[in-house]
Amino acid sequence: MSTQVPEDNVRLKRAYEQPSADDGARILVDRLWPRAISKEALALDQWMKVIAPSTELRRWFGHDPGRWQEFCRRYAAEVHEHEDLLEELRARARKGRITLVFSARDERHNDAVALRGFILHGLVNH
Repeated sequence: MSTQVPEDNVRLKRAYEQPSADDGARILVDRLWPRAISKEALALDQWMKVIAPSTELRRWFGHDPGRWQEFCRRYAAEVHEHEDLLEELRARARKGRITLVFSARDERHNDAVALRGFILHGLVNH
């Protein structure tokens, strides 16, 4: 991996929170569009649904904190298939702030949290 991504350059935000000027590039990282929210309200720069967990993995996980470690392991394997997209996110985060936008209610156990870890620390040890 090339130069390290500054931790503060990768933020997380629920889709239902107001966009703000310091979000930088807003990237939706869910496979499904957030319910009851317009394209305008979301104010995205990009929707990167290919890097989101597969439907099968998302359903298996079901936001169960007891499955978190295994979810991260399986999700890392899926992201490994899209290393080019992960590197694209890292490159953007090296240049400036990005905000990974997600719709999950659980703000500690979701794909954006795992993806942020992969961006900052690689695909191992998650």
